[in-house]
Amino acid sequence: MQCIVLGSGGMMPMPQRRLTSLALRHAGRVYLFDCGEGTQLPYKELHVGLRALTVVATTHLHADHVLGLPGLLMLRAQMPDPPPLTLLGVPGLRRFIEHVRADLGMFINYPIQVIEWSGDPQAPAYRDDQVTIYWQPLDHRVLCLGYRLEEHERPGRFDPAAAARLGVPCGPLWGQLQHGSEVLLSGGAIVRPEQVLGLPRRGRHVAFITDTAPCAGLQPLLRAVDLAFIEGMFAAAEQADADEKRHLTAIQAAQAARRAEARRVILVHLSPRYDAAAAQALGVEAAAHHPLLEVARDGLLVELPLPD
Repeated sequence: MQCIVLGSGGMMPMPQRRLTSLALRHAGRVYLFDCGEGTQLPYKELHVGLRALTVVATTHLHADHVLGLPGLLMLRAQMPDPPPLTLLGVPGLRRFIEHVRADLGMFINYPIQVIEWSGDPQAPAYRDDQVTIYWQPLDHRVLCLGYRLEEHERPGRFDPAAAARLGVPCGPLWGQLQHGSEVLLSGGAIVRPEQVLGLPRRGRHVAFITDTAPCAGLQPLLRAVDLAFIEGMFAAAEQADADEKRHLTAIQAAQAARRAEARRVILVHLSPRYDAAAAQALGVEAAAHHPLLEVARDGLLVELPLPD
């Protein structure tokens, strides 16, 4: 599993920092979180993989989070026979897509499914055979969603000794048991996977959170994730700005992640007021509140190993 920071800035794209967008690449699929103006450029430059793009999860209908969608959708339409695409977001996302397609006369040669916030934080936003994506409402000036992606549990470790005791010959039958299927032995006995496998092992968990004041929705999104991408929009000295605009300071982000026992934190959605040096100072300020925290940079690629 790879997490690729396509951009790390907020409000507007800058020459040295593009707008926050995260591509999570896993087993031949790409799950994209937010798509601000110009996102298709780093998507192409970093060779993320257009055909692999499966889901685009948008947090809210502010320009720096969705204005890149038309360009990305049109770019994807340049491929022959692109696969279907799912868009996640707040109510109004479907209308936005329909209107921009009609107004621009966009050529789209693939099905687009739009799934809007249901109002139920317990209901998954999306599920396929690899991952489940959950969402929670946050506290911004408009309805804004945070996301949590969970890789499905993996079977427990295979115990060759247990298989041998049960009379399962080494070979294809071992593989079937490892993949969760029971097997029939030549003597008529049935061996079930739970007889030769340990406890299920959890997959990797990643959170993506931008544009919010401290709120109750942060904890279920961040709880014990392996990696959290969370906005660090302002330094502590700009607390008044953060409160007025319903954003987190870097310290607030770090504190929320630590309370939730998030293992690693990467700050994104940085204010354009901070140059590279000031952004690093922001990270130093926040790192006192979380032991594994860093500031994102455009193009950052994180290889996320399995928990065990």
